[in-house]
Amino acid sequence: MRLGVLDVGSNTVHFLVVDAHPGAAPLPAYSHKAELRLAELLEENGAISEVGVERLVSMVASSLRVAEDKGVVDLLPFATSAVREAANGEEVLRRVEDETGVALTVLSGQDEARLTFLAVRRWFGWSSGRLLNLDIGGGSLEIACGLDEQPDVATSLPLGAGRLTSRLPGEVADPGDLRELRRHIRAEIAGTVGDFTRLGPPDHSVATSKTFKQLARMTGAAPEGAGVRVPRKLTRSGLSAWLPRLAAMTPGERAQIPGVSPGRARQLLAGALVADAAMDLFGLEELDICPWALREGIILRRLDAMDGHESRIAIEA
Repeated sequence: MRLGVLDVGSNTVHFLVVDAHPGAAPLPAYSHKAELRLAELLEENGAISEVGVERLVSMVASSLRVAEDKGVVDLLPFATSAVREAANGEEVLRRVEDETGVALTVLSGQDEARLTFLAVRRWFGWSSGRLLNLDIGGGSLEIACGLDEQPDVATSLPLGAGRLTSRLPGEVADPGDLRELRRHIRAEIAGTVGDFTRLGPPDHSVATSKTFKQLARMTGAAPEGAGVRVPRKLTRSGLSAWLPRLAAMTPGERAQIPGVSPGRARQLLAGALVADAAMDLFGLEELDICPWALREGIILRRLDAMDGHESRIAIEA
């Protein structure tokens, strides 16, 4: 069965075509994406600008054309924090549906954490024991931990790399702004740590998302071209050594780092601060990088339903 997953994120709108059937790993067949950075296309009142809405509608329409060309039989469209938190979110959803016919499902932060956790559990398996997963998106940080396919604890914090980058204006970060942002990040994460540590230490700590992949590559992990099954890690020591260097760089200079895309270079410093704070406060010296994340979680949940089993993870109304 050929599925199409339309992921409207804070940074990127990504339409992924996969060949999938119950009991097998979904196989990517085609990728169509654009870096719209909706989290940065906000007006003063927190609404997505008309430019942002028009770009989103255009991208959804082009994704439908790709779906038709590639023989997609089932479309799974969803949106995350950029639309969820926009002052005009409902209006944006109506515009998209009126102009394209696509009804986007808006995931809550906990939905994101749970579905990403499902993907991580399926990738690493039951031998991982109690899993802890961290995911840094453009608008939010998701954290989930548990022994089963549904986490025992899942939370979402407004600590996305795109959102926080607005607090670091200028080509090179001001030291005062940097200290203030670091304090803010650590205070937000520290307020949730107790909910997770009372479960006991994780047996396996994992990270997902483009931000973590780029940080791991920056600190020495294998390049993307080495293959999806090559083990990759992010170490706290490696990340800590890079932080002062990132803070002293312009976005253009960060874009020259192997594995860092020009579109993500500006956000890399804020993402690194979140990753460093989370690893420190949770006492993690290293994180395994999982190639599967939210999109795969959406696919796996759909496959479970096709297989006649009620999904263990339901999107909240």
